[in-house]
Amino acid sequence: MDRSDIKGTFIVFEGLDGCGKTTQAQLLADFFAGQGAEYVYVREPGGTPVGDKLRAILLDPETVLTKWGEVLLLAAARAQLVQDIILPALTRGKTVICDRYLFSSVAYQGYGLEQDVELVKRVNLEAVQGLMPDMTFYLEVSVQTGLARQQKVRRLDRIERRDSGFFSRVVRGYEKMISEYNFIRLDGTAEPQVIHRQVVDNVTKKMKKGERG
Repeated sequence: MDRSDIKGTFIVFEGLDGCGKTTQAQLLADFFAGQGAEYVYVREPGGTPVGDKLRAILLDPETVLTKWGEVLLLAAARAQLVQDIILPALTRGKTVICDRYLFSSVAYQGYGLEQDVELVKRVNLEAVQGLMPDMTFYLEVSVQTGLARQQKVRRLDRIERRDSGFFSRVVRGYEKMISEYNFIRLDGTAEPQVIHRQVVDNVTKKMKKGERG
């Protein structure tokens, strides 16, 4: 897509469930709020009326979906979020903080479900109109750490209930994307405030330079 109309900065947080990405996305939102900066915080799947309905279907342990049904519902929710929320915010010069983006589909559905990774990428690039983030933070934790953290806080959803082999493939998928998409790799086992300082340092440097993409 033509990024000439994009004035804001698009920041994404990625990683396994339980890696701490949601905490970091929220801490960054709080940081921007404290600075009086204009920002939008969104999470995937969801963030729109349609997306929230799809989220409920996708994460419900009782839902039975084909693998490609899952890919396409996630892409549909993402398309709606980009069109309705993310693009309008970026064109108005706001910073967008997104908890998961298309990289999650590549890792979870492409690698995790062992589907055609390149096709998953193409479908999702179409869904988001080619919009890619300016910065992507990848919080790295082991499968065991992520699962243990999730089990402490709530009942596992449909995707989180999958076996360790699935999540090991997800991790391998993320590792392959680190260099391809220039992820900023952070230790998800560090203290939240330590990680937050690293995030803020990286974001501040990027925004001062005025770099895009």
